[in-house]
Amino acid sequence: AVTALPSVAQAQLSFNVGATTDYRYRGISQTRLNPAVQGGIDYAIGGFYVGAWASSIKWIKDAGGNADAEVDFYGGYKGEISKGLGYDVGVLRYQYFSHDLAVSPNTTEVYGALSFGPATLKYSHAVTNLFGFSDSKNSSYIDLSASFDVGGGFMLSPHIGYQKVKNNSDFSYTDYSIAASKDFSGLTVSLAAVYADVKKPGGTPAYIGPNGKNLGKAGVVLGVKYAF
Repeated sequence: AVTALPSVAQAQLSFNVGATTDYRYRGISQTRLNPAVQGGIDYAIGGFYVGAWASSIKWIKDAGGNADAEVDFYGGYKGEISKGLGYDVGVLRYQYFSHDLAVSPNTTEVYGALSFGPATLKYSHAVTNLFGFSDSKNSSYIDLSASFDVGGGFMLSPHIGYQKVKNNSDFSYTDYSIAASKDFSGLTVSLAAVYADVKKPGGTPAYIGPNGKNLGKAGVVLGVKYAF
């Protein structure tokens, strides 16, 4: 049997812009616990998708480099194994242009996810060094998240994840979050409680900013995003 290709009418191009009081990625602040501006573009046709997303950051400069932004490029395929059981596989490249660090923070991960009902289990595997850690190829991140409609247009999203940094065990950790959000006709407002249980070798948090603050500390993050 011949499967017809998706028609042009099925193609979707979308954009998003936003801001957050703290850019937390996998529980760790990328902005020294300060605000960030963000935005992205996505294109999907059939189950295939590609996109790019960017955010202001501070951690590269804090590490002695020059990059002010993270730019992500990704692509993959989403489908359904059976009714209610979906999957998502793809590749994601984190790029920090003009970073000037001795060990490149540029990172490539491949990922796979399974979704059933409100829950999603995802595994990401680094095929390069991970975010500037030396000898960290084959690091991994596994997370379980869900999204529940609690009425009135509000969504509640709990999350737990574990970041393993290969050959750099002091930097491996578990992160937790729970977020509430509401979509106002394309404008999504979210409020999240976040925490990363980072190790403290020698009594100092593994992830620490130049101001001496633990970048995984418990906090509340307010975000807004407009999709169009």
